[in-house]
Amino acid sequence: MTPEHTQVQGHATPGRIPPDRPLAPGGALPAEATGSAPCAAPDMAADWARAVAILTSAPEVCLACHIRPDGDALGSMLAVAHALRSRAGSAGQRIIASFGDQPFEIPKILRFLPGADLLSPPGSYPARPRVMVTFDAASADRLGMLEACAARADELIVLDHHASNTRFGTLHLIDPAAAATAVLAYDLIAALGIPITRDIAFGLYAGIVTDTGSFKYSTTSPRVHQIAAQLLATGIEPGAVALELWDRVPFGYLGMLSSVLDRAVLEPDGAAGHGLVWTTVSRADRAAFGLHYDVAESVIDVLRRAEEADVAVVFKESDDGQWMVSSRSKGKVDVGRACTRAGGGGHRSAAGFTARGTVEQAMAFLREYLADGAVSRR
Repeated sequence: MTPEHTQVQGHATPGRIPPDRPLAPGGALPAEATGSAPCAAPDMAADWARAVAILTSAPEVCLACHIRPDGDALGSMLAVAHALRSRAGSAGQRIIASFGDQPFEIPKILRFLPGADLLSPPGSYPARPRVMVTFDAASADRLGMLEACAARADELIVLDHHASNTRFGTLHLIDPAAAATAVLAYDLIAALGIPITRDIAFGLYAGIVTDTGSFKYSTTSPRVHQIAAQLLATGIEPGAVALELWDRVPFGYLGMLSSVLDRAVLEPDGAAGHGLVWTTVSRADRAAFGLHYDVAESVIDVLRRAEEADVAVVFKESDDGQWMVSSRSKGKVDVGRACTRAGGGGHRSAAGFTARGTVEQAMAFLREYLADGAVSRR
């Protein structure tokens, strides 16, 4: 962690950015940061107000994001952890934050985020939290070792933007139209009336740029840019965030990428004629260059550039031999629907699942699901 990641140079007052679409739970904020719920549909407004009341009065708040966290999951959780911690001194509130991976390791590309000291391993997480908040987890099983803790929590607040969310909590702050869970985390911090410091902004900005593809995807709205501008006003450097998330890899990654792309398969008639391109990243591929699993995450961003295919799929073998599947769509096929049928979930244009059986078996049913999930047909 570099010095500029720990120095707070300023803060921004949340809650002053109006929504760019009406009555969207994750697309609105209170007019002022007074602790009121974000401006939303009536039923959601009550949920936001209840969440604020719970988090304000709880003596202990336990936070958890999904396993193998990405920038949106970990960034959102750390931002809220910083926010709650900033007022905990006077309130006497204890904040616990973790994710359910074993071994418990922060992904290398996310270690630049301030707040590693706020995290604790899942083994020390309370077995029955009084108040627990989950971030970017569409289902309870995505919490890994913390799933059992969530099941026993007295209050379980689910903060998420996945349309496939199974609503496994006692209170759900879910908006599939939100560009990122970080947008909802921003709204929550605003509703709590907590100013956005530079450390908070780092997590929120990392979450937003991760799930908007650095503002490239269709969920990028005017309000998303306005929120990003407010976060940048705290003094964070967007180029430094981009460098850590996308523009820094070990030299061995290039060799692994060469092997992985060399075996890529293009199926022009796949995905109902819109085209499918797919490949695999095995443990052996990574081991040959001494690489960790998290480096395989960015392969999909290269593969999806093939203009002949609307859908890109990458099978990534974890260290314990499981095949983790990532999929992306340029818009003609709903990969979220296909991956949900495969036992996973996600969004219309980005989704994933854990494959059962061999790659060949998984591809056989995935081809069928992708064909059924086509938004339009040629």
